[in-house]
Amino acid sequence: MKIRSDDLLLIIDVQNDFCPGGALAVADGDAVVPVINRLATQFDHVVLTQDWHPVGHGSFASSHPGAAPFSSVTMPYGPQTLWPDHCIQGTSGAAFHPQLVTDKAELVIRKGFRGAIDSYSAFFENDRATPTGLAGYLRERGLKRVVMAGLATDYCVNYSALDARRLGFETAVVMAGCRAIDLQGSLAVATEGMRAAGVTLLDDIA
Repeated sequence: MKIRSDDLLLIIDVQNDFCPGGALAVADGDAVVPVINRLATQFDHVVLTQDWHPVGHGSFASSHPGAAPFSSVTMPYGPQTLWPDHCIQGTSGAAFHPQLVTDKAELVIRKGFRGAIDSYSAFFENDRATPTGLAGYLRERGLKRVVMAGLATDYCVNYSALDARRLGFETAVVMAGCRAIDLQGSLAVATEGMRAAGVTLLDDIA
């Protein structure tokens, strides 16, 4: 893929809690950091997302007495996987990985800060209707293609990619810069769904 001036590199949730040793660690999650740092040098436009939950967020298993992490409940907006407490506002777990180079970021989109609703996508809360404002930002900047990397492939990257396509943006995911949680085969489901939606899955960008 040839990188264009109207491309955006969208770096998703490369935060301490999603890396080894974190509260919701993705296996080998920190391996995305050098790949993403290399990618960032190639793009004119870079945006970061940051999971940013208040204490007692509704997606935390600890907010549902007797519920176990990774079980599921029904919320007003649909099924919700319950997670260990993670990426709590202002904590070291919510901070970006210390080796992630963030200097080129033109914008940081914080998501999941509404206590009653989770937010996987960089574009919408999990009700699929409440926008983060990223789509409007991209359109006002004249950015037409979104290239994504980060954590985790089968959740926040997947939801962001599907929404980018739904909103009419050309979309690619750099798989070398992603790692998955892979709950009950969720990675295979996600990759199949992204391909079906017209997302380009790239091994890497040299």
